Amino acid sequence: MGPRRAVVLVGYDTVKEALVDQADDFTGRGPVPVLVRATRGYGLVISNGERWRQLRRFTLTTLRDFGMGRKGMEEWIQEVSSQLIDRIQSTKDAMQQEIDSVIGQKRSPRMEDRKSLPFTDAVLHEIQRFMDIVPMGVPHYALSDISFKGYTIPKDTIIFPLLHSVLKEENRWATPWSFNPQHFLDQNGNFKKNPAFLPFSAGKRACVGESLARMEIFLFMVSLLQTFTFSTSEGPDSIDLNPEYSSFANLPRTYLITATPR
Repeated sequence: MGPRRAVVLVGYDTVKEALVDQADDFTGRGPVPVLVRATRGYGLVISNGERWRQLRRFTLTTLRDFGMGRKGMEEWIQEVSSQLIDRIQSTKDAMQQEIDSVIGQKRSPRMEDRKSLPFTDAVLHEIQRFMDIVPMGVPHYALSDISFKGYTIPKDTIIFPLLHSVLKEENRWATPWSFNPQHFLDQNGNFKKNPAFLPFSAGKRACVGESLARMEIFLFMVSLLQTFTFSTSEGPDSIDLNPEYSSFANLPRTYLITATPR
């Protein structure tokens, strides 16, 4: 890529084999100029070797102290979402019907509700899959020669795990180019996992805040849909689901919407 040697990993099987099955070989992080400038070469995302291991341990400890994965964090997110609701007092009707039948409109949602909201959970997963926010993934780096799938990846090679190729892989998703919550539902309407759902990447360099992000997405979105009906004055057909493309990310388009209290 430019003057630098680069390897792009394409498809779920290849990405999984590299980032999970050979995780130790692919823990290196490639130089990302924008991140180097922003962090001055420091920080968890851009570090390698012993510095990365120490920063990762520190980050995980800090996030756990902050409440990641604990009920206290759940309650904090509920409080913040309540404040957001107070400030602004349509997703598909099926989501709101499911939320109403399980939670109602009085109490705040809890993470334990997720198993009883399979359609809602499926929609939230499908949004992340379909939007494909970071299609190239954050680059990895070969800290030494790597033997992979019969090839040798030389030291100092930049490695891109192409998450786009995983989230849109045709033999992993029934309709990869369409927004389809059925990707995460079985024939009985129960939520089903798909191993190719990797918006946070995989392996040892996967996003350390993934569990916190999942909690926030679920609690915020359910709280909003529990309280509001969202609409646009130009009607649903005016919404373009195709993202705006940038050099690093797929960005949701900007719209003026109305949040009507239910």
